Amino acid sequence: MSFINFPAREINCKLVYYGPGLGGKTANLQWIYEKTAAAQRGKMISLATETDRTLFFDFLPLDLGSVRGFKTRFHLYTVPGQVFYEASRKLILKGADGVVFVADSQEERLDANFETLDNLKEHLKEHSLSFENIPYVLQLNKRDLPNAMPVDELKKQLQLKNEPVLEAVAVNGTGIFETLREVAKLVLAELKKGA
Repeated sequence: MSFINFPAREINCKLVYYGPGLGGKTANLQWIYEKTAAAQRGKMISLATETDRTLFFDFLPLDLGSVRGFKTRFHLYTVPGQVFYEASRKLILKGADGVVFVADSQEERLDANFETLDNLKEHLKEHSLSFENIPYVLQLNKRDLPNAMPVDELKKQLQLKNEPVLEAVAVNGTGIFETLREVAKLVLAELKKGA
């Protein structure tokens, strides 16, 4: 849940990048971090495990607007992709204001996408968050690979609630800021409803 820092006149929002292992969540955050001016971002923190990493940093975008005179600061997180990091994935999702599901476009990864989507819905419910209501964007990553499924087919399989769907190639930045902008707009719209 967003929290307000009155002295700084900021609303802090938590965005979680969720998806199967090696799907591009880390590449998304690293691209955003590297392309964001140092004055607008905090330090990137990486919690490494043997086979995966959880990344976190916050930043203050200048072009996304404000809510009742308060600037918005976004805290971006990734979750470990592997299923055996269940507890970490669940903990990181707690208090999320918005979610980006980073789907792997490769046909052989479709089952991993399904499993991770089910996992996401289950964890949201455990935190009393509703998948139907949380600001949510579907990113179809790895569009540059030769075995990427057609976009229409992926949308038919993975789009669950008429959410925005964006194509991406996280390793070269294609669609990365567009995805972030889309989820941030949805989160800001929710904040303005409750303001």
